Amino acid sequence: MAGPDFIIIGAMKCGTSTLAAQLGLQPGIFMTDPKEPNFFSDDAVFARGQGWYEALFADAADGDIKGEASTHYAKLPTHPHTLARMSEMLESPKLIYLIRDPVARAVSHYIHEWSMGVMSGDIDKAFAQHDALIDYSCYAMQIAPYVKQFGKANLLILSLEKMKQAPQATLEQVCEFLGYGGTAQWREESAQVNASAERIRRFPMHKLIFDNPVATRLRRALIPQALRDRIKAARQMHERPELSAALRAGLEQRFAQDYVELRKIFPERDDLCASYPFVTDVR
Repeated sequence: MAGPDFIIIGAMKCGTSTLAAQLGLQPGIFMTDPKEPNFFSDDAVFARGQGWYEALFADAADGDIKGEASTHYAKLPTHPHTLARMSEMLESPKLIYLIRDPVARAVSHYIHEWSMGVMSGDIDKAFAQHDALIDYSCYAMQIAPYVKQFGKANLLILSLEKMKQAPQATLEQVCEFLGYGGTAQWREESAQVNASAERIRRFPMHKLIFDNPVATRLRRALIPQALRDRIKAARQMHERPELSAALRAGLEQRFAQDYVELRKIFPERDDLCASYPFVTDVR
């Protein structure tokens, strides 16, 4: 198959966009556009067929290491057919999985869904209503099936905490895993990708009104700046939402249990404890 040599499979809100961008800047490494094709996970995309997927890699030069990054691939049980589809098309892809403090990831996930207009209201209620906020932070649960299918040697697990602390070393570790023969260089000017500092809530027709160049020119010409600023401020999340003490304690207990399973898979990776500040390391 003229597809990828490697895939960044997740986790959502753990720095996958940043890593994909850094890899795409290295000569001899090709990343797809779009960054997240979600081919194996999303039914409607998978229906486009293998030819559509292979065409995403058509612009790669001979000898390039080809990759894509789709966090939907590590979203069980939302996308249950991902692994079966992937294993039918790809013999032994190299997989990269990033983690971070699972509580912080879950909160960032909520903020993302809030900005997209999917979730709203009290954050504790959102966690009670949306299992995905917790499920996607159960890293062992998400990657254990991949390890079983493709083998542990084909999966590199990293942490956002480590990538922030030592970005160049992390990039070199990834490139070594991929068999990259060049000299990897972290580009600090391209380090912040997908930052959500503004946390602006979207609404129906958002793209038409705000992402359209013609609409943008009209909006700036017809609506005073002060009024535009007030409208923008009304759609912003000005403070990061806080979990209740009871919910945080429950989440930490749930994620601590998953961490035990994660260390069973990767007993040699003592550094993974950096993503679990609330856990006494279990070996």
